[in-house]
Amino acid sequence: MENKLRLDLNNVKQELKLLIEILKFDNGHTPSSYKSDRSIDWETFLSLAKHHRIYPQIFLKADENQQIQIPSQIINRLKKAYQKNTIKMLHLTHEMESLNSLLLKENVRMLFLKGPVLADDLYGDISRRTSSDIDVLIPIDELDRVHDLLVDCGYVKDDYISTVLSDWKWRHHHVAYFHPEKRVKLEVHWRLNPGPGPEPNFNDLWNRKRVSNITPSPSYYLGREDLLLFLISHGARHGWSRLRWVVDIHQLFQNQSEELDWTLIFKLSKKYYSYQIVGQALLLSANLFGTELNKEMDPLIKSRKAVELSQNTVFYFENMVNLHTEPLPEEVAKYHKRYLFLLKTFRQKTLFILSFLFPYSDDADTLPLPKSLHFLYFPLRPFLWFWRKTKKLHALNRGI
Repeated sequence: MENKLRLDLNNVKQELKLLIEILKFDNGHTPSSYKSDRSIDWETFLSLAKHHRIYPQIFLKADENQQIQIPSQIINRLKKAYQKNTIKMLHLTHEMESLNSLLLKENVRMLFLKGPVLADDLYGDISRRTSSDIDVLIPIDELDRVHDLLVDCGYVKDDYISTVLSDWKWRHHHVAYFHPEKRVKLEVHWRLNPGPGPEPNFNDLWNRKRVSNITPSPSYYLGREDLLLFLISHGARHGWSRLRWVVDIHQLFQNQSEELDWTLIFKLSKKYYSYQIVGQALLLSANLFGTELNKEMDPLIKSRKAVELSQNTVFYFENMVNLHTEPLPEEVAKYHKRYLFLLKTFRQKTLFILSFLFPYSDDADTLPLPKSLHFLYFPLRPFLWFWRKTKKLHALNRGI
């Protein structure tokens, strides 16, 4: 690989580097970069394996390859975590079948996005990947009906979106449910990613769908190209802060690269402005796991933007960043905000900036108006925003 395409990983902890090297073991083959004669903080090693959600693969690699030297007490803890995850994935698979049967019976089209279906597709074994919930995609006009079906089954809506002028349709992309008895979290998506911005419509995704056989009834999930682009957009949006997401990309190429339609990938990535992050994902996978890239990918990986985005991602490898734990440390919050803006194309940045002109639910909280007058929030928004900022500044000054 050309030097300009190589990532600077000098400040990444050696424990994470060791985890990456272990993941590169293949059928007993020892990667040339593997070194066992180093000082490792094994508690940090274990914490990173769990943080990056790669402990199932690490345990299995160590179990299959005698060259991997990990203290027995760490192996035992990895084994317990692996076994616990296996039970969790079996539980999710069972619930997946219940949901699938329910919606098939009601003639509701549904695509599984991640969870056991993804683990089986990429790794051939649901125990080799972690998942905390079930993610499904449905047409937006089925949301109310699916909500009623889920409530009847015992699910409770876990988050309620504050909205005005139906901005939830494009600002958000999913709503969460929780089943208190089954202890299952379910995310129902109507978009693949939060807006603003264009996305493939459900019908196109449905027409390119595949069928999984991990459940008795046919379970539908994304086609290869759509899955690749979804995994990339999801990982990029989270700064690839879980190494598992890069492992998924590598695994997809290992198993299915010859079956990918690169003409379609180029077409979709340009149409939906994900060209630069596809290049970012390929560079990360190649740098970290030695993913073989072919000439078809050169336009993607050799763009200045893809190289820049890839190097910016190293921040998330140097730090154990958990974007789901609020509040974020100030340094992380600022960096991630800048990173997300950098991810966007010029068109996406323009749409993002213009979206601030569209009313927020905060505007309705600041000045409640009858629904018939909600259109007034458009001209009033700058004044309401200024009023909130002024009140916040006064509150801070009084607290000094």
